[in-house]
Amino acid sequence: MTTAANTHMIRVDVRSMEPGQTRAIQAGGHDLLLCNVDGEFFVVENRCSHATSPLAGGRLEGCILECPMHGGKLDVRDGSPQHAPVRKPVPTYPVRLVNDLVEITLDS
Repeated sequence: MTTAANTHMIRVDVRSMEPGQTRAIQAGGHDLLLCNVDGEFFVVENRCSHATSPLAGGRLEGCILECPMHGGKLDVRDGSPQHAPVRKPVPTYPVRLVNDLVEITLDS
């Protein structure tokens, strides 16, 4: 679905996602990680800002995601670093929940 000249939206069915789970998604040239924080959904770039390794497979506790490679931590709500070696924020993407679908807005 196209929303503006340089953006588009994807929809992801989240009925099977339990709180604390993550799901890697590739869409529109983006490598994303969808995170379920107690029924609220957030999307971050699936790439650690420390070593550019994938964040998929990392442990999500509340809103804090631990990078599976070096143990750095970030807040999935805003991408902010929470524990070294992560020092730079990770990009986040706007989302909204509509019924059982998460709509993610992406820049082209």
